[in-house]
Amino acid sequence: MRYTYPTPGEIGLKIPVYLRGNRFNAGFKHALKGGHLTEVEYFRRSFRLGFRAAKLFLRNERHRRGILDFPLRARIRIRTYWHHD
Repeated sequence: MRYTYPTPGEIGLKIPVYLRGNRFNAGFKHALKGGHLTEVEYFRRSFRLGFRAAKLFLRNERHRRGILDFPLRARIRIRTYWHHD
């Protein structure tokens, strides 16, 4: 079974005229596939806003389906003492 990711238009998002549609769509698709912002071109405004829109969409979709988000794991320092006889 292959899953197809929705486009911004399919979920009802309208891309503002001041953004580049192809970059917005690329950012949206990148976020849906689990990508991270690692490249310089990923920080352009249209890409970032598409990325953010997809992350918000995924969050809302998980909430709608009842999938819980677990809290981030925190680092804990534990000091142990070994008793030598």
